[in-house]
Amino acid sequence: METQKPKFIPLPNHTEFSPAQMQKRAADFYEDIKRRRTVRDFSDRPVPKEIIEKCLLAAGTAPNGANKQPWHFVVVTDPEIKKKIRDAAEKEEEAFYNGRAPDEWLEALAPLGTNASKPFLETAPYLIVIFAQSHELTADNMKSKNYYVQESVGIATGILITAIHHAGLVSLTHTPSPMRFLGKVLKRPANERAYLILVVGYPEENAKVPDISKKSLKEIATFL
Repeated sequence: METQKPKFIPLPNHTEFSPAQMQKRAADFYEDIKRRRTVRDFSDRPVPKEIIEKCLLAAGTAPNGANKQPWHFVVVTDPEIKKKIRDAAEKEEEAFYNGRAPDEWLEALAPLGTNASKPFLETAPYLIVIFAQSHELTADNMKSKNYYVQESVGIATGILITAIHHAGLVSLTHTPSPMRFLGKVLKRPANERAYLILVVGYPEENAKVPDISKKSLKEIATFL
């Protein structure tokens, strides 16, 4: 098989800032992103579709293995489909909280106040179900392997969560286990596996979040 020769172009649209500007931009970004919280109390207020589209385009810029872009985002707004997802997810969650999860895991979750009830899966205006693609099918129906799939989809998901926060919305990562039902409910092809459900919308007026803190720089980073 003939290997395609790489084609390079000049680095587009790179903007360089002075050290002082970089420090301010980094500090401003940190001040903004540290406000981001995982929310479980969602409003049913509608969100313009165009905002979600831009956030997804931002996610699609993520670095990924061999530029295979092994992700697919299914945006669910249909109430009937959301109900199917909630019913199936709560069934799995009931099994998790009532026997499947080890005590150590349940103890770790206790400060967050989570349980098997997931009303936000119907309340929030958007469920973005993120799928990871193990391979692609070529025009002649041959498999083309994707590389670093989990890492690539994880980075894209992080950018999507950040973009949603930047737009002024809130989100929740939800990972019912197992998630095979999502492929069936959403009629996805066999080369895709559900990665997570991202619940997106406005927070409920009186939304509350757990009183938790993040680790310090010293705890999360080492400079050598």
